[in-house]
Amino acid sequence: MTSDVSQGADTGGIGVFEKWLSLWVALCIGTGIMLGNALPGLFSTLAGWEYASVNLPVAVLIWAMVYPMMVNVDFASLRHIGDRPKGLVITLVVNWLIKPFTMAALGVLFFEIVFADMIEPADAQQYIAGLILLGAAPCTAMVFVWSQLTRGDPTYTLVQVSVNDAVMVFAFAPIVAFLLGVTDIVVPWETLLLSVGLYVVVPLAAGIVTRRALTAHASRRESGEAAVHRFTAAVKPASVLGLLLTVVLLFGFQGQVIVDQPLVIALIAVPLLIQSYAIFAIAYGAALTWRLPFSVAAPCALIGTSNFFELAVAVAVSLFGLDSGAALATVVGVLVEVPVMLSLVAFANRTRRWFP
Repeated sequence: MTSDVSQGADTGGIGVFEKWLSLWVALCIGTGIMLGNALPGLFSTLAGWEYASVNLPVAVLIWAMVYPMMVNVDFASLRHIGDRPKGLVITLVVNWLIKPFTMAALGVLFFEIVFADMIEPADAQQYIAGLILLGAAPCTAMVFVWSQLTRGDPTYTLVQVSVNDAVMVFAFAPIVAFLLGVTDIVVPWETLLLSVGLYVVVPLAAGIVTRRALTAHASRRESGEAAVHRFTAAVKPASVLGLLLTVVLLFGFQGQVIVDQPLVIALIAVPLLIQSYAIFAIAYGAALTWRLPFSVAAPCALIGTSNFFELAVAVAVSLFGLDSGAALATVVGVLVEVPVMLSLVAFANRTRRWFP
């Protein structure tokens, strides 16, 4: 998730926007629902602005969100990949061998069995698809904030994020395609690969180029990292605006559905909540068993619990459309994530004494 890393570093805590993110998202959800029901023609027009299955307004907003976080990723940190490998092993196993599959299993359990009488089968498949997209996309930037709040090792956190981003370029599309196929959802491979290219590879490449330019031209009075932090702070308003407008837009398209089925958001939130706490328990328990230091264990567990929801939203829109249940499910992920993560940060800090 998009974050102002420099602000977290300077204040020792989470920024005002991040702290109240769920409130802002909830307000934008209400705004989107009202506008969707009041101005359906406007949203129909916006839906028509697409090329090669990519909705152009959503693409611009997603890029505005993703690009600043990619500037924060420093692949030079990969030279530390061999330092304390246990934490990295837990991160990779949880994020890529456990989390996507447990999310898919919970989606099937709740939407095909537990909630089967409450949701149409076609809608259930869409919600499962959205959950799969969230489960296959580990957090990229907001984890720096969670790490800061638990006094995690910043260098090691950066290593974990950089490794996950490198893996994501190659693993996200195959895992999503496999899981969607398992749940009997037809996967348009061309659209999926195009989405990964547009929303991971291109912003990541732009972030690398920008970071190198900033560090290369940093003044004598300012370090390269300080220049990067200053730049990301300057572009943060565009990132925040992109997030909020995306929520308004997506819920505008879902306005009538939500009015007709007001419990749908709560139903989607149930497996997301279970998944978040279960994944944290698995990673945190593994770190405790393996006797990792707390400064590595806490970020290691939190990075798998949080999601790269911007990517999930973009891919859901590209694969299934703006008014799809899959897109709705990915945005509900934003609504529940921050309260969950703050509760886990508090738990981690209270249990710091458990670790060596």
